Amino acid sequence: MANETSTPMHDLKDLYIEQLQDLYDAETQIISALPKMEKAASSPELKKGFKLHLEQTQTHIKRLQEIFSGLGTSFKGVPCEAMKGLMKEGDAVINMQGDPDVKDAALIATAQRVEHYEMAVYGTVRTFAEHLAERDARKLLQKTLDEEGETDKKLTKLAEGSLFKNGINAKALNGDPISADSPAKKTRADSSPAESPVKKKRADSASADSPLKKTRVKA
Repeated sequence: MANETSTPMHDLKDLYIEQLQDLYDAETQIISALPKMEKAASSPELKKGFKLHLEQTQTHIKRLQEIFSGLGTSFKGVPCEAMKGLMKEGDAVINMQGDPDVKDAALIATAQRVEHYEMAVYGTVRTFAEHLAERDARKLLQKTLDEEGETDKKLTKLAEGSLFKNGINAKALNGDPISADSPAKKTRADSSPAESPVKKKRADSASADSPLKKTRVKA
């Protein structure tokens, strides 16, 4: 979005171009982030989704370049600060430690924040293009907007699952399972030894040579 270094806005077309430049910068940031998100994901379906969206985003950039060419203007503008913030959050998720399913759920949350930002801006510039009678641009922008919406739905399906398959959110419910060699597991095992004093006392009270058993035998 525009900041103090932006070109002055004199009419809707100026704003339209500025918003397109914002989108272009946002898409280039996403191009850089998606391979890292794919690598950080554990779910094969999520990895595949990030890979496919990378290819899709490359197409989105080509469409924007086509629009800029039609306008006779440069696609270079001020950096998209909003996307920078989202990418910073994304880097924190990529580097987080913990249960793989929980991390996948966090990656989906991050990806959907990005999608929702893109959908908001694409919807805005699509409407601007309509007011400016930029019909070809409007069609291209609508196509991208539809694809962003479909990507968001796919991410939701991965998170929530379906009638016959648990989603990533459900898998993340129980958190990180304790491995056999982990300190926590060993501590739990040590706190409940097989030959605890209580168990020994119970065994001794009901042993073959106990006074109670001898009394029963004499009787």
